[in-house]
Amino acid sequence: MSKIDEDFGAEEAFDEDETAEETPAPLDPRIAAIDWNDGGHLPEGASSGAELIASLVKRLPNGPGVYRMFDEAGDVLYVGKARSLKKRVSSYARHGGHTNRIARMIRATRHMEFVSTRTETEALLLEANLIKRLRPRFNVLLRDDKSFPYILVAEDHKAPAIMKHRGARSRKGAYFGPFASAGSVGRTVNALQRAFLIRTCTDSVYATRTRPCLLYQIKRCSAPCTREISLEDYGALVGEAKAFLSGRSREVTKGLSTAMQEASADLDFERAAIYRDRLSALSHIQSHQGINPQSVEEADVFAIHQEGGLTCIQVFFFRTGQNWGNRAYFPKADPSIEPQEVLAAFIAQFYDDKPPARLLLLPIAMEDEELLAEALSVKAGRKVRLQVPARGEKKDLVDHAGANAREALGRRLAESSSQARLLDGLRETFGLAHPPRRIEVYDNSHIMGTNAVGAMIVAGPEGFAKGQYRKFNIRDTTITPGDDFGMMREVMTRRFSRLLKEHEDGPTPASAALESEDEAGEMPAWPDLVLIDGGKGQISAVREILDQLGIADKVTTIGVAKGVDRDAGRERFIVDGREPFSLPPRDPVLYFVQRLRDEAHRFAIGSHRARRKKELVKNPLDEIAGIGPSRKRALLHHFGTAKSVSRAALGDLLKVDGISEAMAKSIYDHFHERG
Repeated sequence: MSKIDEDFGAEEAFDEDETAEETPAPLDPRIAAIDWNDGGHLPEGASSGAELIASLVKRLPNGPGVYRMFDEAGDVLYVGKARSLKKRVSSYARHGGHTNRIARMIRATRHMEFVSTRTETEALLLEANLIKRLRPRFNVLLRDDKSFPYILVAEDHKAPAIMKHRGARSRKGAYFGPFASAGSVGRTVNALQRAFLIRTCTDSVYATRTRPCLLYQIKRCSAPCTREISLEDYGALVGEAKAFLSGRSREVTKGLSTAMQEASADLDFERAAIYRDRLSALSHIQSHQGINPQSVEEADVFAIHQEGGLTCIQVFFFRTGQNWGNRAYFPKADPSIEPQEVLAAFIAQFYDDKPPARLLLLPIAMEDEELLAEALSVKAGRKVRLQVPARGEKKDLVDHAGANAREALGRRLAESSSQARLLDGLRETFGLAHPPRRIEVYDNSHIMGTNAVGAMIVAGPEGFAKGQYRKFNIRDTTITPGDDFGMMREVMTRRFSRLLKEHEDGPTPASAALESEDEAGEMPAWPDLVLIDGGKGQISAVREILDQLGIADKVTTIGVAKGVDRDAGRERFIVDGREPFSLPPRDPVLYFVQRLRDEAHRFAIGSHRARRKKELVKNPLDEIAGIGPSRKRALLHHFGTAKSVSRAALGDLLKVDGISEAMAKSIYDHFHERG
């Protein structure tokens, strides 16, 4: 199986009680109160969505706004914005002249809703927000839009710390970034530690230190916690670090070089060696940043490449004259959509939840370039420019991004091709009707029956779909500890009962599912193939549950039993209607199944360890209604341990700050049963 880029697909896994759909982006608070006008449903006797649209046009205003198109099931097909709602929507009512994509969308439309906005800029911002939130089938969709990490120099402490940061910038301090990946932030922070000797410990650790830690011994911290350096001198180091991250790297490097030469002239070679090591650390940072432009202080550089029905958009981040990395995106876009339209839609969604750079360098001009620049300026609260450079260093940056986009898409196509061959091999080996589009693999993990967890991983044409992994905390108390068959019965019952409840029609026929997948670009809800890590007993338990639910003939199940001496490569496959068999040791399909099984095992073990760790740190006070973090902290500060709280008399509990008489009684009653 080809390697799936870890940058794509969420690492998080959800409990089976959470929705199987991807969590939508939250609606902008400024938009939450918008009153959508119900445009109307398909008139009785009408045979097409075009007739619905034609009946609505006469009632629409000429002003700007946003429209939504819905299918018969009430799902959003498309979200669009317009300078004139009347003119834009009327274009859908005409017969002919549409691309296949637009024609399919019009045919499927059974309902429309509209909202008027004051300006076209507002319409563009609302459209981008709704597309990210609703993920309509026919829009260009930005996928895998994970938040970006930053470096934070915290300034809410007398000895500022340097750390990696994600999320809202609520803590006081200086933020530097964005960085393309958490790895690049980690490497930079490590190098900054060596260069500027700034602490990375938490404030609580800092407050309890009585002697320098190991980082001081290996010359990666100046130990302000124990005053090995004065706070004034430490503040100077922090200032140098902020200057370096702010783009004044030459100034900082020159200062360190001068200090090293002066120390050497004074024959203070130990101090000179410290400056030498700091200069080496700064060189390490700069050497790992690649291109550092001379004429670009702050910019995001975009490039787009389309090939083989896929689109890759490469984004490079330049801040304070330094290159903070790049990231490749593969948005879902119909092959018929022009690159200009894909790029414009991508940029609008990309900056929906993050501040744009002051300059965006683009490879091609876009139709609504001025409108997009105005919308981004409104969102950022400062001027944002879009530029298509024709020559010079900026053009070189765009060309470099374009080369990276082509290479990234080439790798993606090669991986997809390899994955397609493996899925086809799976079809041939196990006698499936078609290559599986959704494979679910199940495994259990426990220690002597404790903290038992069932796990499901999902794979398809694009590799592992980590956003659809699920864990099942085993709840049935009647199951004998260590009973793998019983655990698997519970997992399968809960999984497929929920699936039947959410998709009452059951699995979609192969032909219809393939057509739907081509249009929506999404994995089907029902699995084509279920792999069970286990032998005949496990697979019998699974088939028994599926038979009780009435779907045994609709879901293909295969058991993967460990071979003789549990050696990898000697697995036995249990397939309905066939004798158990093994595959040749070098068969690519065998390696593929092993990779799937190992991923399920890894996920199950990780889920089990997380649950076990949670049990180990579980506090009895957490089980008492009304005891939040503040009261728990007060109780522990007063009594020392939760065990001491459980033994405390009612009068002792009343002496704790913040504990009322009613709460003290509640705590006392929790630990003392009454007959």
